[in-house]
Amino acid sequence: MRLALDMARVAEALDEVPIGAVLVFEGQVIATGYNRTRLDLDPTAHAEIMTLRAAARILANYRLLGTTLYSTIEPCAMCGGALVWARVGRLVYGAQDERAGAAGSVLQVCQNPLLNHRLEVVGGVLAEDCRAIMQDFFRRKRTISAEG
Repeated sequence: MRLALDMARVAEALDEVPIGAVLVFEGQVIATGYNRTRLDLDPTAHAEIMTLRAAARILANYRLLGTTLYSTIEPCAMCGGALVWARVGRLVYGAQDERAGAAGSVLQVCQNPLLNHRLEVVGGVLAEDCRAIMQDFFRRKRTISAEG
């Protein structure tokens, strides 16, 4: 999760929403990613999606069986769906997303019994650190907006 936080800091330095993700397979980091929606002008360029794309290329397989994805924030519905379709085995996330979380906070995509794959989900890992980077980012944005 600390590496995912490092990725979130990269996003923050680029004025992106500071979310980072890391994919691990057989004890090795396979891919990392961070939000790039503004940089890429791509609404799908979330940290989790960027990480899954990189991992699929590295492993030469769109099915990422036996992997664990670490994300600083609970994934949204799009990212949760991508985790299911990629057959990721386990999701570990930091802070809950009470507005758009799809691993149990708002929606349940990652463990939905109606879907053909369910992930093991562990939340709350370094939650305060993950929450703080987001809160600080948006606090600065509001301050800049109020001053401007």
